[in-house]
Amino acid sequence: MQHIILSHKEIEHKTKRIAYQVYETFASDSELVIAGISNSGFVFAQKIAKQLESISDIKITICEVNINKQNPSDKITTSLSEEAYANKNLVLVDDVLNSGATLIYAIKHFLNVPLNKFKTAVLIDRNHKKYPVKADFKGLSLSTSLQEHVQVVFEDQNSYVYLS
Repeated sequence: MQHIILSHKEIEHKTKRIAYQVYETFASDSELVIAGISNSGFVFAQKIAKQLESISDIKITICEVNINKQNPSDKITTSLSEEAYANKNLVLVDDVLNSGATLIYAIKHFLNVPLNKFKTAVLIDRNHKKYPVKADFKGLSLSTSLQEHVQVVFEDQNSYVYLS
C-alpha cells in the first residue's frame, strides 16, 4: 500500500524553496558545486541547480557522486575530478536522509579536499539517524517507523514521494 506524501507540485515548491535557501547562503559567492548522490539524489541536485540558475547569477557546476548505498564504505567516485571542486563551495544533495550512512560517507569523501563552504540538502529527512549528520536544507522532516519505507519517484511531469 502506498501513501503519497508529496505530490509533483509540492516537490517543485520544496525544490524552489531549497534553491532560495542555498542562494541566500551563497549569495556573495560567484561559484557553487552541486553534488548529487547517484540516482534520485542526483536528479534532485539537477532540479535544485536548474532553479538556482533561474534565480541567481552564481556559476553552477553539477557533480554526480557514485556511492554503493548497501556498502557506503566502498570506494566513492565523482563525475568531477578533485581539482574541479577544490577550494570551492559545495552542496551535497540526496533524496532521503534515513540512517545518515550514505550522507556521512559521501561527506567523508569530500573532506579529502579543501572546500570553502560545505552544506547538505535532502528532500526528505526521516529522523532515524545512526550517524551524527544533519541536512542544512531539507524539504520535509518526516517521523516514520523503522518498518516504513520512503520512496522518491522523479518523472518529468509526475514526480511524487510515497510511504510504504
